[in-house]
Amino acid sequence: MSDKNRILMDIIDQEIAVISLNRPEKLNAFTLSMVDLWLEFLETASRDPAVKVIVLTGVGRAFCAGGDIDEMIAYAEKPVHEFKDFLWRHVQQIPLMLDRIEKPVIAAFNGLARGAGLDMGLMCDIRLAAESAVFGEAYINMGMIAGDGGTYFLPRLVGTAKALELFWTGRDVSATEAERIGLVNTVVADDQLMTLALDLARKIAAQPQEAIRLFKRTVYQGLKSDLPTHLDMVSSHMAVLKSTPDHQARIRAFKRRKTSSKP
Repeated sequence: MSDKNRILMDIIDQEIAVISLNRPEKLNAFTLSMVDLWLEFLETASRDPAVKVIVLTGVGRAFCAGGDIDEMIAYAEKPVHEFKDFLWRHVQQIPLMLDRIEKPVIAAFNGLARGAGLDMGLMCDIRLAAESAVFGEAYINMGMIAGDGGTYFLPRLVGTAKALELFWTGRDVSATEAERIGLVNTVVADDQLMTLALDLARKIAAQPQEAIRLFKRTVYQGLKSDLPTHLDMVSSHMAVLKSTPDHQARIRAFKRRKTSSKP
């Protein structure tokens, strides 16, 4: 299989982009070329005005087992400045890209998600998991730390103490525990995962898109600002939304329903 087929993108209902890691024989462990292709597809989906929601998943029995071990060893043997440059120019561009994307991004964990593979899902807005999914921050087992932003995202989802426990032990987490600690939103039977992911994507895609994107922006920016700054920003966004066609149309529809319901 050529590297260009290691990442697949399908457009569902002309408005949902499903991006799939496609290296099942290696549990979707990503190579450098896969990282760059993943970035390319994320950029394409982000810029396509028809795409309203992005879903990330894997082919086979794994979401992603992390980085390809052979490539990791090869880059670990390079001079320090080259290794740092490799992380910045490739792997770390994925969290930066996902941070810029204003469209909703859903991770559908179809199986094993470990190390950087787990971290890639943590960067998404919503996480769904199959019952068979297993999660692990396994860096400590190699005497390393997460180099892709996992130390930024995981504490924000599960809290500092739980994140440090998972980082320090490197232990596996079942789908049931992942749901309990807030690592994932919902767990379903394996054969229902993509049905759930696409149903959720369709519900989000049917909502006013300017409001969807401003909700995402205000939530994430609110995590980094004080309350007065946040409220000032929210009032500006609400003023903008009042003039959108979606808002005006829904106000008119509400008034019609209210009038028709009067005796």
